[in-house]
Amino acid sequence: MMLKLLTDRLQLTPLVDADIDISIELWTDPNVVKYICDAETEEEIRAGMPDSTRRGCNGCIGIWCVADRVTSEKYGSAYLLPLPIEEDDYDFSLLIPDQLPEGDIELGYFLKPSAWGKGYATEIARRLLEFAFRESPLEELVASVHHENLASKKVLEKSGFIYSGRTLCYGAVTPIYRISRAGWDEMRRSFSVS
Repeated sequence: MMLKLLTDRLQLTPLVDADIDISIELWTDPNVVKYICDAETEEEIRAGMPDSTRRGCNGCIGIWCVADRVTSEKYGSAYLLPLPIEEDDYDFSLLIPDQLPEGDIELGYFLKPSAWGKGYATEIARRLLEFAFRESPLEELVASVHHENLASKKVLEKSGFIYSGRTLCYGAVTPIYRISRAGWDEMRRSFSVS
């Protein structure tokens, strides 16, 4: 399975220890994390890197570093991870090399502010959907979003996710979006006809 994912403008590569720089830039910035948590300290981020670089299900579940395909400038991160229900953070112990975790798998992305408003999030979401439904055993993905995060809701809808109500995740009742393999196939066919 090829885990380096390319789009027209971006490359997504499995997160490694050397990506500590973009992790610190993202997670210490209150603007980046305002809809999900408080900003973290550099020490907290460094301590969490061994978990952040774990992968499960033969590599298809985990975090990717998002960078410019030409310049290699790092813009952020994207992930396919088990959706927490009552906990407020991911349980990285669920990432077992050759096993698909039980429960919902969430698609998500974080970009530094200089990369906002350029269509990167949609490009990332669509590429992860293609990867998930063409190259992994996943049959459905979910995405949670803060009710005030209108930009992220728009990205999810443009990528084919369907709002499916509010549900308990991250220890709170939150809007959730879903997309199935069949729904993704149908959406792709409609785009190719129009």
